[in-house]
Amino acid sequence: MTHSWNDDQPIYRQLRERIVSLMLTGVFKEGDPLPSVRQVASDYQINHLTVSKAYQELVDMQLVEARRGMGMYVMPGAQEKLHGVEKEKFLTTELPALLARIKSLGISTEELCAAILKSDGEK
Repeated sequence: MTHSWNDDQPIYRQLRERIVSLMLTGVFKEGDPLPSVRQVASDYQINHLTVSKAYQELVDMQLVEARRGMGMYVMPGAQEKLHGVEKEKFLTTELPALLARIKSLGISTEELCAAILKSDGEK
């Protein structure tokens, strides 16, 4: 695995977000094991404590559980919970910022709708 990290936020948070993204897209399904801390640390060439911190946050969010001697597993209902959290985050944080950007650029509702329809039709 190769991955570049940005300086905007700590690596453990970027790793946590990457795992969350993989859970949302179904790469990690409910009941699936996560790669071991050592494996992730080796793959990404980061400290194992950084991986452990990211995993602990996922445990704190009740998305994964630690099974003694077996590793970390995605909890039942994790994907549904993530969809709810991410939807709320989009509606309360990302959408207002996006709307402000659209307004500052002077993009009309018609232009925006046309761009969305064009983009959706290109899929």
